[in-house]
Amino acid sequence: MKTHAITSLALILAMGTGASFAQTSQPQTRTVCEDVPVKQVNSSDTHRVAGTAIGAVAGGVLGNQVGGGKGKTLATVGGAVAGGVVGNQVQKAHQDNNATYTTERRCHQEQY
Repeated sequence: MKTHAITSLALILAMGTGASFAQTSQPQTRTVCEDVPVKQVNSSDTHRVAGTAIGAVAGGVLGNQVGGGKGKTLATVGGAVAGGVVGNQVQKAHQDNNATYTTERRCHQEQY
């Protein structure tokens, strides 16, 4: 009877030890990769300065044709600001149309 109790106790302890090993195992990781399109602008004018400047000049000239006195000054400044914004956006659209796209493979580790 004593031998049976010692065997049972040894079996219980062995099972408990095995369970603790299972809980302390390292998390497994896997590598996940995906293809990502990357836009390359084919222009050295990344801030679109040329479009902004041309638009500002054109807007200022058009604004100067309106009104008289202080109203003419305000129209010139307003036209220059509006023309600069429009010129910037036109240049952006032009650069986007002429851009090339490449695909890069990007990978990272994930735990599961």
